[in-house]
Amino acid sequence: MISVRITMNVLQEKQKEVFQTLLSFIEQPANEKGCLSYGIFSDIEDKRVFTIISEWEARQHLDHHMKSDRFSVLLGTKSLLCEPLKIQISTVSDHEVIEAVNFIRK
Repeated sequence: MISVRITMNVLQEKQKEVFQTLLSFIEQPANEKGCLSYGIFSDIEDKRVFTIISEWEARQHLDHHMKSDRFSVLLGTKSLLCEPLKIQISTVSDHEVIEAVNFIRK
Protein backbone atom coordinates (compact mmCIF):
# COMPACT_ATOMS: atom_id res chain seq x y z
CA MET A 1 0.00 0.00 0.00
CA ILE A 2 1.13 3.54 -0.75
CA SER A 3 0.01 6.57 1.23
CA VAL A 4 0.25 10.11 -0.14
CA ARG A 5 -0.09 13.32 1.88
CA ILE A 6 -0.18 16.65 0.05
CA THR A 7 -0.20 19.86 2.07
CA MET A 8 -1.18 23.20 0.54
CA ASN A 9 -0.74 26.59 2.22
CA VAL A 10 -3.03 28.88 0.20
CA LEU A 11 -2.87 32.65 -0.21
CA GLN A 12 -5.62 34.24 1.91
CA GLU A 13 -7.37 35.84 -1.07
CA LYS A 14 -7.29 32.57 -3.07
CA GLN A 15 -8.70 30.29 -0.34
CA LYS A 16 -12.20 30.04 -1.83
CA GLU A 17 -10.88 29.40 -5.35
CA VAL A 18 -8.59 26.58 -4.21
CA PHE A 19 -11.32 25.09 -2.01
CA GLN A 20 -13.72 24.94 -4.98
CA THR A 21 -11.03 23.32 -7.11
CA LEU A 22 -10.37 20.70 -4.42
CA LEU A 23 -14.08 19.94 -4.07
CA SER A 24 -14.18 19.01 -7.74
CA PHE A 25 -11.54 16.35 -7.01
CA ILE A 26 -13.44 14.39 -4.39
CA GLU A 27 -15.38 11.87 -6.47
CA GLN A 28 -13.13 11.07 -9.40
CA PRO A 29 -9.93 9.77 -7.73
CA ALA A 30 -11.88 7.44 -5.46
CA ASN A 31 -13.20 5.77 -8.64
CA GLU A 32 -9.73 5.36 -10.16
CA LYS A 33 -8.29 1.87 -10.36
CA GLY A 34 -6.19 1.12 -7.29
CA CYS A 35 -7.44 4.03 -5.18
CA LEU A 36 -8.27 2.77 -1.68
CA SER A 37 -9.21 6.16 -0.20
CA TYR A 38 -9.03 9.85 -1.04
CA GLY A 39 -9.83 12.68 1.35
CA ILE A 40 -9.47 16.44 1.44
CA PHE A 41 -9.16 18.20 4.78
CA SER A 42 -9.04 21.79 5.98
CA ASP A 43 -6.95 22.74 9.01
CA ILE A 44 -9.18 23.63 11.98
CA GLU A 45 -7.00 26.51 13.13
CA ASP A 46 -5.81 27.85 9.77
CA LYS A 47 -8.42 27.66 6.99
CA ARG A 48 -5.73 28.45 4.42
CA VAL A 49 -4.08 25.05 4.92
CA PHE A 50 -5.52 22.07 3.04
CA THR A 51 -4.33 18.48 3.18
CA ILE A 52 -5.10 15.73 0.69
CA ILE A 53 -4.56 12.18 1.93
CA SER A 54 -4.89 9.23 -0.42
CA GLU A 55 -4.04 5.54 -0.31
CA TRP A 56 -3.22 3.39 -3.32
CA GLU A 57 -2.89 -0.37 -3.83
CA ALA A 58 0.34 -0.11 -5.83
CA ARG A 59 2.83 2.41 -7.18
CA GLN A 60 1.61 1.92 -10.76
CA HIS A 61 -1.87 3.14 -9.75
CA LEU A 62 -0.42 6.21 -8.05
CA ASP A 63 1.81 6.90 -11.06
CA HIS A 64 -1.24 6.75 -13.35
CA HIS A 65 -3.07 9.19 -11.08
CA MET A 66 -0.10 11.57 -11.00
CA LYS A 67 -0.03 11.62 -14.83
CA SER A 68 -3.75 12.44 -15.02
CA ASP A 69 -5.26 15.78 -16.06
CA ARG A 70 -6.82 16.11 -12.59
CA PHE A 71 -3.43 15.92 -10.90
CA SER A 72 -2.09 18.47 -13.40
CA VAL A 73 -4.86 20.86 -12.29
CA LEU A 74 -3.75 20.37 -8.69
CA LEU A 75 -0.16 21.17 -9.64
CA GLY A 76 -1.47 24.21 -11.51
CA THR A 77 -2.63 25.77 -8.24
CA LYS A 78 0.98 26.58 -7.31
CA SER A 79 0.50 30.26 -8.18
CA LEU A 80 -2.29 30.39 -5.55
CA LEU A 81 -0.07 29.11 -2.73
CA CYS A 82 2.11 30.85 -0.14
CA GLU A 83 4.73 28.13 -0.44
CA PRO A 84 5.35 25.08 -2.66
CA LEU A 85 3.17 21.99 -2.32
CA LYS A 86 4.50 19.52 0.23
CA ILE A 87 4.14 15.97 -1.06
CA GLN A 88 4.98 13.00 1.15
CA ILE A 89 4.78 9.46 -0.26
CA SER A 90 5.04 6.50 2.13
CA THR A 91 4.92 2.80 1.43
CA VAL A 92 3.85 -0.01 3.70
CA SER A 93 4.13 -3.65 2.79
CA ASP A 94 1.92 -6.31 4.32
CA HIS A 95 5.05 -7.92 5.69
CA GLU A 96 6.06 -4.71 7.52
CA VAL A 97 2.58 -4.39 9.06
CA ILE A 98 2.63 -7.96 10.37
CA GLU A 99 6.12 -7.47 11.83
CA ALA A 100 5.04 -4.25 13.56
CA VAL A 101 1.96 -5.88 15.07
CA ASN A 102 3.99 -8.87 16.27
CA PHE A 103 6.59 -6.55 17.83
CA ILE A 104 3.95 -4.54 19.69
CA ARG A 105 2.19 -7.65 20.97
CA LYS A 106 5.39 -9.10 22.50
